[in-house]
Amino acid sequence: MFFSMSKRPIKGSAKASRQLLFIVLAFAVGLVGLAALTYSGLPGRAELGASSIGGPFAMPAHDGRIVSNKDLEGRPYLVFFGYTHCPDFCPTALFDISAVFKEMGPDKKIAALFITVDPARDTPETLKTYLENFDPRIIGLSGDPAKTQAIARAFKVFIMKKPGEDGEYTVDHTAVVYLMDKRGRFVNAFNLGKPPKQAARELESYL
Repeated sequence: MFFSMSKRPIKGSAKASRQLLFIVLAFAVGLVGLAALTYSGLPGRAELGASSIGGPFAMPAHDGRIVSNKDLEGRPYLVFFGYTHCPDFCPTALFDISAVFKEMGPDKKIAALFITVDPARDTPETLKTYLENFDPRIIGLSGDPAKTQAIARAFKVFIMKKPGEDGEYTVDHTAVVYLMDKRGRFVNAFNLGKPPKQAARELESYL
């Protein structure tokens, strides 16, 4: 008796469950759409990071000049911290930057700063010789320890000297290529993992 009387409620319950499922799905779709709309209105990383990454600087360059942030106004530029004794990552990044600049052509108003984290060994003269292997629009900067630490703090760069054998040492450091816009504001970390032509088109969008 109990089972025979329960057949109709079960059928009605299944219909109600399907209706509830449709309502839940519609609500979920609405939430996704609302989330997408909200996300599209959020400020970009350029706005969020502009005040916290980078800042004024003035350091000796590999060509004898004193280069400051004012000298780079009016063109986007990349900033990369490294050192000439770096075994692999630093020269690879500089070759990649050179490849991107080559794709952009020699007439493009673009620059990159290679800031040494090892000023004791990387004098401007040392940087000049080292950078002969790369695009001439890459500018090597070398300051005293105080200036090096100051600009590293401005770019949130970690630097740690690691002693080795026979007085040698390596330097651990943040390996990020920073993209700055024409006003010297931080845009984003620049991805050198893309094909040079694709990376060049991205960089050209900031000219």
